[in-house]
Amino acid sequence: MPRHLERLLLIDSLLRTRQRPITLSLAKELEVSERTIRSDLAFLRDRFNAPLEYSSKLGHHYTDPEWRLPSIPLTKGELFALIVGARMLEAYAGSPYALQLRSAIARLSERLPERIWVNVQQLAQEHILFGGGAEVDLDPDIWHKIEDACSLRKRVMMTYYTASRDVLSERKLDPYLLHVYRGTNLYLIGYCHNRQKFLWFRIDRIKKLEILPEHFTPDPQFNAKEYIGNVFQHEVGDKQLDVKIWFDAKTSPYIRERRWHSTQEIEEHSDGSLTLKMCVRGINDLKRWVMWYGKGAVVKSPPELVELVRDELECMKSNYNG
Repeated sequence: MPRHLERLLLIDSLLRTRQRPITLSLAKELEVSERTIRSDLAFLRDRFNAPLEYSSKLGHHYTDPEWRLPSIPLTKGELFALIVGARMLEAYAGSPYALQLRSAIARLSERLPERIWVNVQQLAQEHILFGGGAEVDLDPDIWHKIEDACSLRKRVMMTYYTASRDVLSERKLDPYLLHVYRGTNLYLIGYCHNRQKFLWFRIDRIKKLEILPEHFTPDPQFNAKEYIGNVFQHEVGDKQLDVKIWFDAKTSPYIRERRWHSTQEIEEHSDGSLTLKMCVRGINDLKRWVMWYGKGAVVKSPPELVELVRDELECMKSNYNG
């Protein structure tokens, strides 16, 4: 921030206190000369039309306390959007930016009349509620290191916990991008030197991360938008799958109201049921997703997905037989 603007913001803040600011006290507080303070006050009056006056009782003061510096052109609606955004981040526990965003909003609020700030804050707190679901335990230090590594194109060495195998492993990775899925699921996508392929890593499962001195050159064939677009939810499979899933009439409205994948097509049936068709990667996420709809969904293809769902149902049935 330019020094002159910083001084004007500090003077503006001091003028709103009840300490009867005078030229000498302002100069001491800002560690500048009285001449500089007089020049800054004149600048506020002449350039910004600040309603400034001086009296022995009040010192330098604004005759209109609602007046604000136009240095940050923030509207009431924009501030409301920021407050809602901050509360949304807080609802998704583990967000590494919630504290910084709250601090930024508090600073921005100083540019608005107090009455407007209170009204906006009250509206956001009382009438908009967020539920973030299950919380994640995210280490902000690891998150910010990943940010730096992605930006600087530097390799990292990380200790990663694989939940499906319940093991820790050391991995060297070229970090490409961060992906936020459904608010609470934060992923690092990069080229894993151990597996010699691009993989997704849950950031809350990274137990330790070190930025290495070596740089990497991104693969020119890697297209982030296309790569993520082929994935169903967040699982990357080894091959593309042509999927067909039938949904009964009672379940169909829940399928129609969303776009589940960029390749999806819906075939409507006369009885109100439908068949969802799409070409995706990630068979295990598909299995979990289709089973969420219970008897309202039936996998028609591919055969390996049909078999996966059938085996899961058989195991579930055996768990309850006793």
